[in-house]
Amino acid sequence: MKNILLLVHDDAGQEARVQVALDLTRALDGHLTCIDVSVPVAAVGEYNAAVAEVMLIEVEHKREADNRARLEGRLAGEGIAWTWRDTTDTLADGVVDAAALADLIVLNRRLDSASHPDMRDVTSRVLMQARKPVLAVPDSQRGLKLDRVLVAWDGQGAVAETLRAAVPLLKLAREVAILTVDDGSVRTPPTEAAEYLSRHGIHPEIRIVEDRKTQPDAVIAAEAERFAADYVVMGAYSHGRLVEVLGGVTKRLLGASKLPLLLGR
Repeated sequence: MKNILLLVHDDAGQEARVQVALDLTRALDGHLTCIDVSVPVAAVGEYNAAVAEVMLIEVEHKREADNRARLEGRLAGEGIAWTWRDTTDTLADGVVDAAALADLIVLNRRLDSASHPDMRDVTSRVLMQARKPVLAVPDSQRGLKLDRVLVAWDGQGAVAETLRAAVPLLKLAREVAILTVDDGSVRTPPTEAAEYLSRHGIHPEIRIVEDRKTQPDAVIAAEAERFAADYVVMGAYSHGRLVEVLGGVTKRLLGASKLPLLLGR
């Protein structure tokens, strides 16, 4: 996990993304690729629509050029390896197109409020299309601690794939806990996940919750708080008890979790 892809765009969540990406790149001794996406804005109405659209695009490019100048000056003093790419596209498509060789993508999401851009939707689309782990952080996040990690384990392929990808990060943790709900639906037991991690020098504790009534996202949030987790590792858009049917758990956590979510498929 050396290649970190960071979405750059002059929006409310950029500072959260940047600070987390810097911490990740340092911790992993990795390389940060900044993909600066200028979003084309369609003109409204027929009168001089083409002219108006060109003007709007020029404004967007100017704003992102100014944004690039500010961030490049900052990155030059951060002591990390980095490169910069510019593109004009939707946020999700711009990230997906740049993600072929990314090990981890850093995005953000606003907590339970309507926003533009809709970063919860962007994160969902990137997860579905790029099929790379995504670290989705709240807009208020400032930096990233890596000491305590909660893995929401449902025994499905999505969380297993995410767990495998996250091993380099989990090796940096002081404590790792594997959380599962004992309802008879877990195909691969958490003990096998713990044994897998132990072969990488990671020795997690297993937390089993017997609760078939509480919404899974509420269980994850409560256990993450109880464990004082710095971030949560989980599969996304799967069908296990701790994930969801029709995307409900992932979508709710993207809107409500106060912690960064390391998501994968």
